Amino acid sequence: MIGQFNHSIAFRKAFEGNCIKLLVSAYRKAMVEKTINLSWEENDITKQLHSYIDRDPFRLKKNIYTNVEHHLANNSLLKTKGYAAKHSRIDMRFVVIKSSLEYEYFAEAKLLKEKNSKLKRRYITTGLDNFSSRKYYNGFLMAYIVEGVLLNIVEGINELLRKDNRNTEILIKSTSVFHNEYFESSHDSIGILKHFIFDFTKCFA
Repeated sequence: MIGQFNHSIAFRKAFEGNCIKLLVSAYRKAMVEKTINLSWEENDITKQLHSYIDRDPFRLKKNIYTNVEHHLANNSLLKTKGYAAKHSRIDMRFVVIKSSLEYEYFAEAKLLKEKNSKLKRRYITTGLDNFSSRKYYNGFLMAYIVEGVLLNIVEGINELLRKDNRNTEILIKSTSVFHNEYFESSHDSIGILKHFIFDFTKCFA
């Protein structure tokens, strides 16, 4: 039983890595082909990245299914008229089935601009907080930078967190085998939250 449990953990970790690999690969293709418009909305960029993921042979090789704007399960909602629209939606879902078990992994996207404090605040309240409160689960945040300097934007988010006396939750630069611009934040409720930042301004530099 312990061996099966360890195998399950190893498989889940490999699956999560494959999901991140697919997403980072999509970002790189978008940068090379310059298919992202900096005036686009958040969902437009997610849709474009997902189109690359959907066509990626690696996805088929690993038997991963993906979709966007996925409704998360919430069994606490009373099933009355209109209840389905009240379910939380997350931007991207990855699924794989192994030995009759289904594994899910999620990515939530947020648009960021250096001189837009509302977007930075939104990154915290509807991104970071949704994970730390477990409204969103088993996933990571991905930021789309369409204006400004990456490190200045991250520092702007951290300034807001410090202002809220949340110094222990600031974004800290870390290392990932998949992507250079990778940060982590620490939360008592969930532990480490991953942040993958995709800077689309470099495409037009």
